[in-house]
Amino acid sequence: MLVPAPRARWTRAVTSSASPDVLWRWVCQLTVAPYSYDLVDNLGRRSPRTLTPGADDVRVGQRLLVLFVVDTVVPGEHLTLRRARRGRGPVEEFAITYAVTPDPRGSRLVATVTVDGSRRGGLLRRLLAWGDLVMMRRQLRTLAALAAR
Repeated sequence: MLVPAPRARWTRAVTSSASPDVLWRWVCQLTVAPYSYDLVDNLGRRSPRTLTPGADDVRVGQRLLVLFVVDTVVPGEHLTLRRARRGRGPVEEFAITYAVTPDPRGSRLVATVTVDGSRRGGLLRRLLAWGDLVMMRRQLRTLAALAAR
């Protein structure tokens, strides 16, 4: 099990007018850049606004977004990332699944974040949830908008 003792799970989602295959290509761009707040997540460099050739060749074990490694990938459907190194303290394990599905309006991108950790980490997990909400919201909206262009 990826996160053996989940203590929190957050789900974020957006709808895009893009087709699922185009939105999937943009999800794969996470191998190139974070697509949230570049000043915070990308050392001020702007995440690319065009598709990077080969970025959709995502493989298990591939590192991305600095902290993560690809755990599973089903091309065109979902991508699951886990923390590259097991953590210690209030948040030990951290995993994110990005799933793309068809939607009557185009496609839907759903991200599910799962964390575990010690019982003492409740406050940190709540703070992490709010930070994740802000960063993930920006990331998903950016990917959906770029796919819809």
